[in-house]
Amino acid sequence: MGRGRRYEEPQLNMKKVLAVVVAILVVIMFIFILRGILKKDKEQSKIISKDYVAVLKDNKWGVIDSNANEIITPSYAEMITIPNSKNDVFLCVYDVNYETGEYKTKALNSKNEEIFTQYEQIEAITNKDENNNIWYENVLRVKKDGKYGLIDLTGKELLACNYENIVAIDGIKDTLKVQKDGKVGVVNQEGKEIIDAKYLEVSALGKDNKEGFIVKEENGKYGIVNFSNQVILEAKYDEITKVYGNDVYVVKQQKQPILVRKNGEEVLSKGFDEIKQILKDTENGIIFEKDGKYGVMNLTGEITIQPNYEDIKEAKSGIFMVKQNGKYGIIDKQQESKVAFNYTSIFYYENADIYIAEKEDYSNDIIDNTFTVRLSGILTDLDEEKGYIAIKQEQEEKYYNFKFEEKKIAEIKTGNTLFKSKKDGKYGFVNKEGKVVVDYIYDDVTEQNSYGYCGVKKDGKWGSIDNQGKVVQEPTYDLEDYLKIDFIGRWHLGKDLNMNYYNQL
Repeated sequence: MGRGRRYEEPQLNMKKVLAVVVAILVVIMFIFILRGILKKDKEQSKIISKDYVAVLKDNKWGVIDSNANEIITPSYAEMITIPNSKNDVFLCVYDVNYETGEYKTKALNSKNEEIFTQYEQIEAITNKDENNNIWYENVLRVKKDGKYGLIDLTGKELLACNYENIVAIDGIKDTLKVQKDGKVGVVNQEGKEIIDAKYLEVSALGKDNKEGFIVKEENGKYGIVNFSNQVILEAKYDEITKVYGNDVYVVKQQKQPILVRKNGEEVLSKGFDEIKQILKDTENGIIFEKDGKYGVMNLTGEITIQPNYEDIKEAKSGIFMVKQNGKYGIIDKQQESKVAFNYTSIFYYENADIYIAEKEDYSNDIIDNTFTVRLSGILTDLDEEKGYIAIKQEQEEKYYNFKFEEKKIAEIKTGNTLFKSKKDGKYGFVNKEGKVVVDYIYDDVTEQNSYGYCGVKKDGKWGSIDNQGKVVQEPTYDLEDYLKIDFIGRWHLGKDLNMNYYNQL
């Protein structure tokens, strides 16, 4: 029997093996580098939000984005309105006749193309709250054939042009007053009718549309309807004030304030000139005014706090911030002093359960729920949602959570790449690891804003750097008269903070 063929064991080609290993290592390195780039881009995207803002240059108005890119060249005599900073819808007013009040409008997108051309007029709807904070509703009022309607920011029709007017209800978001055939009603921002257009007047009862509306009927009397168009209080009163709580309301008959339940039953009608506030625990009663002074009365008419105070505000059940001899302090319902009368104002933040008290020199004491002063300085920020307090102490801004534990700014502003730092009386910037990115050469700086820019001051002038510490604008701007220093590239925030525009000198 013959012997079978003998196969030799294959030999490895070491050059080829080495080449394959190197190729694999290169791929692995590329993956790690790519991951690093993506991570870095992701971190930077947390800082730089995509926004559009109005800008002013050489007395002409235009638009830039949050990367300081010019979107609409400054060329308009009137300020360009941006209803929503995230949407590229820019409203321009032109051909203004200041004698007659007539003007033309048009809408542009980020390509400088005219949009929504089927309408005679396109306008943002301005709203404001009791503190005169101004904003635009997230819809547009449009005019066609002499009548008004609503569209959203994509141009979708929400309400046909059948109305004589459409305006905001002061302080109430997402809710608009419409007029048709001389009568008024309410719609939401989706164009859905909330309150029938059958009233002479409509106003908000509370601070949002869920609290209901005060309406005036043709008989000249006032009542209340809720968000579902149901009658809460019959329209039979001379006036209804915006004081309410737990199904009790303050109405007036022949100028006399009366506390009533929603079924019309009278609860209190004597012993006061005005009712200022219904307490959170309604059975504890009301804050009332008598002869220019304030006190507290329960629902049986018994006075629990005599009207000896210049002001009373309820913080939480049984706790009151009161003013006496021009200064504020805190008392309980037994009138026991909890905080001495040392302050020009006191505000209570319910979510944080803390009091912010201001002194005559505009500095603040931060007081906890045991009425102990936990921090002192100048309050610069308080964010109930993120849970932190920023306060300037000894010329340095420090951060604390609501347990009064000091935090590093990197723990608070987690999206930032730069953090201001001070050394030998000069400012620079460090990264999250504390490594110096910008040398200590500036007299003053601002923290990084949501667009990724920081303001820097040198020799009395301001400029800006980007989120990597690169100088974008050399310090050449004199901004001593400006209330707030803030930059987008070479553009700095204008003097009128309510207008929210940026300009270049």
